[in-house]
Amino acid sequence: MLTSLQNSLVKQIRKLHSTKERHKQQLFLLEGTHLLEEACAVNYSLETLCCTPDWQAAHPSLWEEACNRCDRAEIVSREILDAIATTVQPDGVVATAKRSVSQTQLPFTGTMLALETVQDPGNLGTMIRTAAAAGASGLWVSGDSVDLDSPKVLRASAGQWFRLPTAVTEDLKATVQQSQQAGMQVVATLPSATLTYWEVDWRKPSLILLGNEGAGLSADLAAIADRQVKIPLSPGVESLNVAIAAALMLYEARRQISQELGVRS
Repeated sequence: MLTSLQNSLVKQIRKLHSTKERHKQQLFLLEGTHLLEEACAVNYSLETLCCTPDWQAAHPSLWEEACNRCDRAEIVSREILDAIATTVQPDGVVATAKRSVSQTQLPFTGTMLALETVQDPGNLGTMIRTAAAAGASGLWVSGDSVDLDSPKVLRASAGQWFRLPTAVTEDLKATVQQSQQAGMQVVATLPSATLTYWEVDWRKPSLILLGNEGAGLSADLAAIADRQVKIPLSPGVESLNVAIAAALMLYEARRQISQELGVRS
């Protein structure tokens, strides 16, 4: 059992709390039973697995399954587990895995999200979770957004991170234009728009373009959208949280698509 904070593996994993180190090591952290279950459910390969004796005793099947997917598994003391986790009260297990966010292309089909300079990991994780729940086909983020595999993003996604195709683009404008060339309509949210979001024909392949939490969508990107829509707000309310805005449009798209399928059948 690992008990020393000076152990080389412990030091290596603790460094992954830093964005810079995650990029350098090309690894990310997986914390908690639920995320580990989701990773195993989709056959996601692991690098290392660390858990306390109590966690191992409580989850023998998951321990065995995760061990079969990782290069190294260690039982660690509670002190070590607390040190390598980023959460205040970790539930007893932490794993590491290879980063996969270098993927540069997603198929332009169905309903997708494209996010510009989203900074809050809770917002990004929530949008990943919502997009997966609504049946979206993928999600793009600009290179200056929060890391897709930040520990907080993974936790906020409630495990759906492993199920929704995601990718980082260093040139979001070019990606948006590629989606248009592939036949998708690009829908941007703007408070000055005259069209409400439910007036769009979401049955078409659609890319929903959303901007930064504070600054919103850049004029450059808003200008190339095929549709500019607003979300009606009561007087005195300036804006909605970006994750809520995404949810409204994703589920309107799902409603229209489901309705059409129902009519056809």
